[in-house]
Amino acid sequence: MSQHTDSLDTSLHPVAPSRHSGRRRAALRTGRWMLTFVAFPAGGLATDLIVGPVDAAPAAAAGGLLTGLVLGLVQAWGLGLHGRDALGWVLVTGAALAVALPVATTAVGYGVRRSDLVVQGLVCGFALGAAQGVFLRMRRLGGRWLPAVWPALVAAAWAVAWVVTSSVGVRVDEQFSVFGSSGALVATLLTVALPLHLDSRGSAA
Repeated sequence: MSQHTDSLDTSLHPVAPSRHSGRRRAALRTGRWMLTFVAFPAGGLATDLIVGPVDAAPAAAAGGLLTGLVLGLVQAWGLGLHGRDALGWVLVTGAALAVALPVATTAVGYGVRRSDLVVQGLVCGFALGAAQGVFLRMRRLGGRWLPAVWPALVAAAWAVAWVVTSSVGVRVDEQFSVFGSSGALVATLLTVALPLHLDSRGSAA
């Protein structure tokens, strides 16, 4: 009986550290993820300086690519991705916004009314979430349910972010590629499910 009990105790010991380290990794990813909100204004500023206002399809495509690459790079850091996972995340994010932003801005006639910005947020967010969701599924980083709901979650977050940005006095008439810091903080908080549920079996740390 004693030997049996000892063997059970020994077999259980590795489980607790594993769960504890998993929680620590999730907490670390979540903290870093919240810091990634700075990538939105940084990407928007880079686009504004290099490309200019998003007032035509070529500018929107270039601005979407540049904003997406900055966002993807910072998010990859926030998620603790490495190697091919990190590179893939950056490229997928850049490509998705390079396609989505000209589609979204053209659809609303490059308008900057709140309703136009909400549509822009929905289109860009859904396209970005869909591309990232496929990547998560292919790399087996998002579990079973997260890749499926990620497009809708990002779309809603980006729409709300534009509402927030347009409500706090930001000059949205200057036609930025993405919302500002206040909206970025909200969008990052609304998408915190990603770092919380990122599959620990993937390459995230």
